[in-house]
Amino acid sequence: MTSNVVMTTEFRSLKLKGRGKVRDIYDLGNEILIVATDRISAFDVVMPNPIPDKGRVLTQLSKFWFDLTKEIIPNHVISTDVRDFPSECRYYEEALTDRSMFVVKTEPLPVECVVRGYLSGSGWEEYRKAGAVCSIPLPRGLVESSKLEEPIFTPATKAEMGFHDENITFEKMEGIVGKDLAEKLKAVSVAVYKKARDFAEQRGILIADTKMEFGIKDGKLILIDELLTPDSSRFWPKDEYRHGGSQKSFDKQYLRDYLISINWNKTPPAPQLPEEVIRKTREKYLEAYDRLVGKPLEDAGVRQA
Repeated sequence: MTSNVVMTTEFRSLKLKGRGKVRDIYDLGNEILIVATDRISAFDVVMPNPIPDKGRVLTQLSKFWFDLTKEIIPNHVISTDVRDFPSECRYYEEALTDRSMFVVKTEPLPVECVVRGYLSGSGWEEYRKAGAVCSIPLPRGLVESSKLEEPIFTPATKAEMGFHDENITFEKMEGIVGKDLAEKLKAVSVAVYKKARDFAEQRGILIADTKMEFGIKDGKLILIDELLTPDSSRFWPKDEYRHGGSQKSFDKQYLRDYLISINWNKTPPAPQLPEEVIRKTREKYLEAYDRLVGKPLEDAGVRQA
C-alpha cells in the first residue's frame, strides 16, 4: 500500500481542542477543524495499527450524507475543500486534503442518538435478556438480525475514551436534554435514518443501525460530527442478508470478529493487527463508499492506493 497514512496530527500553529478515538479537533475561534485520521477503534479501544484511507472514507462519506439529508436537518459543515479553509490551515494542506471538515462550532449535546432498523449488537443482547431494547418492548420470537417492523430510537450516553457508551431509556434522555428537545431529536434521527436506509437499499446495502450526534447553535438544532459511516453504522450486503445470526458487513465488524476470535479481553492495550486484517478492513470501507456514492473513492478527488 502506498497510501498517505495519517495516524495522528501535530499542527503546532493551530490550537488543539482534543483528540477522539478517530478524530483530531482544532479550535479556530468560531469554527472547528475536524481531521479524520486513519485510527480505528473496536470495543472503545484504539488499535495500534492505522487503516489506510479510512479517514478519507469517513470524511467523504459523511459529506455525501450531510448533503443528502440537509433538507431534514441543517448540519455543521462549512466546507471540506482545504482551499476554503482559513489561511492558517493552508500550511497543512497535504495532510488535510480529503480527510478534514471546516465546521461551525456548536454546543454538543451529551447524548448519542441511535436508530435501529434491525436487531443486532447491544440491542440484540438486551432483547435476549429482557425482550426489549432501552425499555422499548419488541415482539416475541425475534432472532439476531431480525428486521424490525419500524425503526426504534435507542439513545445512549457518550462515554469518555476507554469507556463504553451506555444505552439509556428515552425517559432518561428527557431528563438530560428536556422533553421537547428529546422529542425533536427522536423525530429527526428517525427521519434521517429512513431516508438513508431507503437510499442505501437501492445501492445493495442494508443499514442495520446508526448513531448520530447533535449540537445547538444560536438556539437551533444542528447535526454534527460524522454521519452514516462504517464507524457509526452497521452496513450489511443486501443480497447476502439472512436473519437468525450475524451478518457479513462493510463496517468494522470484521475487525471486531477477529478480536473476538483471538480472545482479546477488550481492554488496553489492543493487540497488533495482522496485515490481512488491515487490508480486508480497508477494502470493506472502500467498497461501502463505492456502493453508496456510486463511484470509487479516487473519483471523488481522494488519492486511493
